[in-house]
Amino acid sequence: MAAASWYHRDISRVVAEELLAKAGRDGCFLVRDSESVSGAYALCLLFQRHVHTYRILPDDEGLLSVQTIQGIQAKCFRNLPDLIGAYQQPNNGLVTPLLYPVHRARQAADEDSDGEDGRGGRHVASTVPAGGAGAGAWLGAPVAGRTHISQQLHQRLQEQVHSSPASDFMGFMAEYLNHHLQLDLEALRHGHPQLRHLSTALVTACRALHRRIDFTLAGLETLARVFDPPVSPRSPAREQVSPGHRSPRPPAGASDPDLELLLNKISTVNHLLSSLEKKVLKSLQETVSRHNLALPSVAAAPPPAAKPLAVQSFEVKVGKSQRAALMVDVESGTVAISKRGSGSPEETIPQDKILQLIKYQSVQSKVRLVYDREPQRNLSKDFIFPSARKREAFCQLLQLMKIQHSNLDEPDLISVYVGTWNMGSTPPPRSLASWLTSRGLGRTQDETTACIPHDIYVIGTQENSLGDREWVEFLRASLKTLMAIDYRVVALQCLWSIKIVVLVKPEHERRISHVHTSSVKTGIANTLGNKGAVGVSFLFNGTSFGFVNCHLASGSEKTHRRNQNYSDILRSLVLGDKRLGAFDLTLRFTHLFWFGDLNYRLDMDVQDILVHITKKEFEALLAVDQLNLEREKNKVFLRFSEGDISFPPTYRYERGSRDSYMWQKFKPTGMRINVPSWCDRILWKSHPETHVVCNSYGCTDDIVTSDHSPVFATFEVGVTSQFVPKKAPGSGPEPLACIEWESIEVIVKTASRSKCYIEFHSYCLEEAQRSGENTSQSCDVPGFLKLGWSAKHLPVLNPILPDLEYLGDQHLLLSIKGVESCESYGECCIAMRSMISSMAQQFETFLFHRGEETGSMRGWMKVRVPKDRRSTRERLYEWISFEEEDAEPVADAPTCPKPPLQRLRSRPHSLPEPASGYTNPAYFIFEGVP
Repeated sequence: MAAASWYHRDISRVVAEELLAKAGRDGCFLVRDSESVSGAYALCLLFQRHVHTYRILPDDEGLLSVQTIQGIQAKCFRNLPDLIGAYQQPNNGLVTPLLYPVHRARQAADEDSDGEDGRGGRHVASTVPAGGAGAGAWLGAPVAGRTHISQQLHQRLQEQVHSSPASDFMGFMAEYLNHHLQLDLEALRHGHPQLRHLSTALVTACRALHRRIDFTLAGLETLARVFDPPVSPRSPAREQVSPGHRSPRPPAGASDPDLELLLNKISTVNHLLSSLEKKVLKSLQETVSRHNLALPSVAAAPPPAAKPLAVQSFEVKVGKSQRAALMVDVESGTVAISKRGSGSPEETIPQDKILQLIKYQSVQSKVRLVYDREPQRNLSKDFIFPSARKREAFCQLLQLMKIQHSNLDEPDLISVYVGTWNMGSTPPPRSLASWLTSRGLGRTQDETTACIPHDIYVIGTQENSLGDREWVEFLRASLKTLMAIDYRVVALQCLWSIKIVVLVKPEHERRISHVHTSSVKTGIANTLGNKGAVGVSFLFNGTSFGFVNCHLASGSEKTHRRNQNYSDILRSLVLGDKRLGAFDLTLRFTHLFWFGDLNYRLDMDVQDILVHITKKEFEALLAVDQLNLEREKNKVFLRFSEGDISFPPTYRYERGSRDSYMWQKFKPTGMRINVPSWCDRILWKSHPETHVVCNSYGCTDDIVTSDHSPVFATFEVGVTSQFVPKKAPGSGPEPLACIEWESIEVIVKTASRSKCYIEFHSYCLEEAQRSGENTSQSCDVPGFLKLGWSAKHLPVLNPILPDLEYLGDQHLLLSIKGVESCESYGECCIAMRSMISSMAQQFETFLFHRGEETGSMRGWMKVRVPKDRRSTRERLYEWISFEEEDAEPVADAPTCPKPPLQRLRSRPHSLPEPASGYTNPAYFIFEGVP
């Protein structure tokens, strides 16, 4: 099977149809893995410009056969080549014989495994000060406060440097003796013999060796597989051994001296690494005992006690020129308004009297406060803050006040912090305060809100050389020092040096359930974990969250490879509810956050980039940002959102400062140019009609240990809780809510003519439901299939609870599947909130499959709710809305209007908007628009 070039493994249906369309001849065929049945295959055959798909299924004995209609005897074969050979003959039941195999493309060469972004074997030498000083001169620099034992060991090391070719390695060891030996000695004196800092230094120093061995062993394994006995595609894959656990053995009778020398070297390295720590530990123990050392304590200061949030004051303008001060007291739950220069407040408003905050979109620093003051009913006042950031801080404090003084048992709103940092294979600095409090460059937190603790912290790192436990405890200790809260660990997932950590406040620990973790390798041949992704998913009460941290292929010319990495991760990460495994990963969660070192670069000359950065002309650079360009082409991150970038590129800085970019890199193959770029990004995608607001997006400017700057983003996220009906069940039959469909029309990008059905999934349904076959079908436009369902062929769905408050938070997931193949042509998500009505409401949405946009769906539906179950309540995030400058409040309007629903994508302004148009301009041809 390894030689069967017509077997394309796990490519998608869309890619298979594109390959056949390019081939263009009747009888062209290929075989791919089935998307609907594990262990089965799909035979794709082109005939008269349409693709026909046949399922190849295994029986209990492992024999393969093409699925046939009931009553027809199936022909069985031992393997795929035999089956394909038989169907190359005429009159075998296919629309045409298999004539022309479509060959799979050769795997493109991956990036070299030494890690462009990591500290390569000779990177340390470039950090030596100018003037030709070598490692010996650097090691001889005096270090203030060095103890006698440290000086003695340092002198020994300096003597070794002159006779050792490994000066870069000695640089790491000198760093350990200078800065971390004291900490290991102190820990040893207190009975902790782990020598954590020595372990970290050794891991960092040996990273280049680790990469090189991985690279070499991967090649050796590939060569070994060439001489393995051939197997059929259905044979189970051989269990792969991770690079860290390979044990090379010489072949019997091996006599090549070079090979023996290599094996001896590897054996020696193994022996040294396993014995070095014991040797150092014994030496230090003897030194402590012999000199009776009493080292000064280096214990960290105790974390500050939790303090109530201080009263915050904001200078504002009221009306055109009058100046005033707003005093926000979160603890007492009041907002006081006082005139400038006045000692006492003119008016004090309790939090329960504040009805609404209206943010003006045309004036980013303006807000309207609507409040209740008896007996004059509702009053409103407009305030203009010095900046948009001050306005956001004021709104966040009022939101926090509402949350703290609410009587809810479960939260409606939580804050989520997401951080990503490529650490460059070096230990972090002692303090991560600026990163964890969103301070630095870009859209940052105001000082009045920076130290308000978030409910959830999600930290993603790449090229992280610290041990897993050490990194988690370092993060927890940092947060405890900053926030005086002992955060709990929800999950830790690692893939080599790619790590993701999820931490939550202690009071939320019981609200977290259904935690899943997963990882995907996308390094060389998708077998090495130097590139790839780690993910975590969980439920927060009734809201599903997904988080993905990735490290994609490096190099300015590797855009296509990065796109493929994204696709591989999307397809292979196993996260979320298993019942939704057939759905696109981006549809399985209420909120999905995707971040990491995405490695997309700027397509511009490096000197021009530097000029734009100096002038802070970021818009010109964002126009040539590869990620933005690929998203515009719908290649990656479809329908994801990203905050506005107002900070400089985060890569590739000179280590030790943020003043200049180190854009030249010297390698054995020559000089490589790494243009400054926004490699480190944070994006998100949420279900329609949910609440998520990005409050900050930026990078630090004071953490300089890596050539990447840490990036942060903070979010205000609406969540739901387990719903408890207010009306007790009676003795009679319970009234039912109904989801009724009048019609559904679908357009999918496909060359198939297959009949289809629709599957309906939702947490509000007891089980998945399915429709009948489509009642209308046409393929007048090449490459598209138009399908229709009438009400008779669509099921009436009955949610498990009929309450309006419950149904307003629910979503329906729909999947269009072929009747013959049972494979998905696309999936979508519909929010039920705007569909609740006694009259049918129109909806339209996109279809997605494996990260690609595959079509469009529109139709009419309604969600009917019993009259006695229509009560609801205002969410804590619904009292803040947006309004244009010229919009005035209506006297009899509701006090808490909801923001208008936004369409997924607007029709081009140059075209008139039809009464019922498609969301995608590619489908306007079906409306008669050229």
